[in-house]
Amino acid sequence: MPVEKINTLVVGAGQAGVAMSEHLSNNGTSHIVLERDRIAERWRTARWDSLVANGPAWHDRFPGLEFTECGPEGFPGKEEVADYFVDYAAKMNAPIRCGVEVLKAQRRENSSGFRVETSQGVIEAQNIVAATGPFQKPVFPKIIPADTDVVQMHSNTYRNPVQMPEGGVLVVGAGSSGAQIAEELMNSGRKVFLSVGPHDRPPRSYRNRDFVWWLGVLGKWDMQTPPLGAEHVTIAVSGANGGTTVDFRRFADSGMQLVGRTEQFSDGVLQFASDLVDNVANGDVNYLSVLDEADEYIALNGLDLPLEPEARKQWPQPACLSDPIRQIDLKAEGITSVIWATGFVQEYDWLDADVFDETGKPVHKRGVSDQQGVYFLGLPWQSRRGSSFIWGVWHDAKFVADHISTQQTYLDYAPATDT
Repeated sequence: MPVEKINTLVVGAGQAGVAMSEHLSNNGTSHIVLERDRIAERWRTARWDSLVANGPAWHDRFPGLEFTECGPEGFPGKEEVADYFVDYAAKMNAPIRCGVEVLKAQRRENSSGFRVETSQGVIEAQNIVAATGPFQKPVFPKIIPADTDVVQMHSNTYRNPVQMPEGGVLVVGAGSSGAQIAEELMNSGRKVFLSVGPHDRPPRSYRNRDFVWWLGVLGKWDMQTPPLGAEHVTIAVSGANGGTTVDFRRFADSGMQLVGRTEQFSDGVLQFASDLVDNVANGDVNYLSVLDEADEYIALNGLDLPLEPEARKQWPQPACLSDPIRQIDLKAEGITSVIWATGFVQEYDWLDADVFDETGKPVHKRGVSDQQGVYFLGLPWQSRRGSSFIWGVWHDAKFVADHISTQQTYLDYAPATDT
C-alpha cells in the first residue's frame, strides 16, 4: 500500500484544527486534518446539555462566519457551536477526514519530516500540528476512594440533574463549569455543596457592555502571561440564563452551601481547607477592579454609557462565610454524588518528539516548538490571554501557518546557477 505524502498534517478538527486548515489553505500549503471522531466532537459529547458559550456570538466566532440562531448578543448552545464549525469547514472545503485516529507520529530516520501511523494507514508529513487543544484528559483527584458509597464523575460526563442519583451533590471546583453545574443542580431542587478554590470573578456585563468588550478596550485580551501567582486561577464567568454574573453570595442566599478547597477524605468525612473566605474575597476584589477600570475608561474617553450603581451592591454575608464549614460527613448530609469540575491536562501520547517539559506540557513559543516541524495550537495563553477562546485560536492559527509557510520557502531554496 503506497504511503501518502503531505506537507502538513493537522491532528484534531475542533476549533483549532478548523482554524489551522483555513490559514494553511490561504497560504497554499498542502495539508490534511485528521479527526478520530466528528468535527467539534467534544462540544457535542463531552459537555453538559445546557452548556452555552462563555462569550456572546458577536465576539466568540471566526471572522468569516456569524452565528445565526442565537443572534449576535446571544450565547450559542453547545450544539450550535459544533454545527458552526461543521458549517465553517464546509464553507472553505477544509480537507478534514473524520473517523481517523493518529496512533503514532515520529521523525523519519535520516530524513526530514515525520512518519505518522493512523488507523487507516501511514502518512508522511513535513510538519505536524497538534491541534487537540487543552481539554484532553480529565483531572480526577484521587481523594475519595472509588469503592466509597458515593457516585463520582468528572464534569465532562455530567449531562443534567436527571442523570444524578437522588440526594445531595458536592461540586468540586468553582470555575465556569463548576459554577454553572452547581447552579443548575440547585435550581432543580437539589441540595448542593460547592467547593470554592481561588478564582477570578468578573462581571458578565457592566454599563451596557459585555465583559468581553471590557477586556478588549482595556487591553486585557493581549496580556501575554497570567499575573504572577495566578497561573492556575480559574475564571467564574457564564453565558447561562442569558448571561448573568456568577455571584457565590447569591448562590448561598438561594440555599447553596459553600466550602473551601477539598483536601482529604477519611471514614466518610471530607475535610476542606480554611481558604473559603479568602477565595471569595479575592474574587470580589477582581470583580470590583474591573468595575473601577471600566469607570475610569468611560470618564477618560467621554463615553455616554448608563450608570449602574447596583453593580456594586453586595449580597448579604451568608452563614457559610461567617462560620465556614471545615468538614462534612457525606452520609449524614445526604450527599450521594460528587462532581469533579477540576479541569483537564494535555495528553500527547501519540507524538514521539522531544518537545515536552517534565510535566508533559508542550515547550513552545506561540505554538512553535524547538524541534523542526512540530507545532501546537489551541493552548491556553499560547500567545496571549485570548488564545483558548474561539476568536483567539483563529489568530494564533494564522501565526503558526505563516511560520510553516516561511520555513518552507527556506527548504525550497536552491541557489541560482550560472549558465
